[in-house]
Amino acid sequence: MPYRTNILITGASSGLGEGMARRFAAAGHSLALCARRTERLTALADELRTTYSVKVVTRQLDVRDHADVFSCFAELRDALGGLDRIVVNAGINKGFSVGTGHFEANRQTVETNLVAGLAQAEAAVEIFRAQGQGHLVLMSSLGAVRGFPGKLTAYNASKAALRSLGDGIRYDLHGSPIKVTTLLPGYIDSELNEGHGIDRPYVTEAGAGARALVRAIESERARAYVPFLPWGPMSLVIRALPPGRLHKLM
Repeated sequence: MPYRTNILITGASSGLGEGMARRFAAAGHSLALCARRTERLTALADELRTTYSVKVVTRQLDVRDHADVFSCFAELRDALGGLDRIVVNAGINKGFSVGTGHFEANRQTVETNLVAGLAQAEAAVEIFRAQGQGHLVLMSSLGAVRGFPGKLTAYNASKAALRSLGDGIRYDLHGSPIKVTTLLPGYIDSELNEGHGIDRPYVTEAGAGARALVRAIESERARAYVPFLPWGPMSLVIRALPPGRLHKLM
């Protein structure tokens, strides 16, 4: 398995993106970090350079600006002299129950997680095809295994579509030096799943979650539940639950 020296992470200023950046920096990787919030991104980059003596370049990016996604990835590729792995991590969950007057929030959730995810995947694989190698990582969710009610309806739909997108890209690149991994994390303590009225059973502490994500990424498996315990077995339970039990679980 090749060593992926240069790694780009979107949505890197907080949450899972920040946690993964810290783990990769500790392992000596050069990083390209992008996010909307530049103050937090700059502070993180300065800390990683000082603590781990690694190269870190940053760029402000709103992934909903699709043209800028392509420009950003190309600029960061040039700054590092190539990109070996790109982690499509940026995402939101602003959802509400469908039909309750919150179309705009649901639209933003689907467009950010899916359409912007497609733009990032397009830009990444374009770079990898030109290089002749690379590793694309898509951050889906345990929620991709089944539709859920209420605040998770649009979110789970977007993550299920992103999982399917990852499968299609992987099949298209089968036999090539370009690898594709889809991550399906359960509840890892982060900003994304705070403040939504969700109980978050079996929540994983942020540091442990970041370690599990990085291990799964470095394995370069096609698909990984993170952490596997309890979420691998739990995915089978979630698929089998009758609809009336979904509200109680989530």
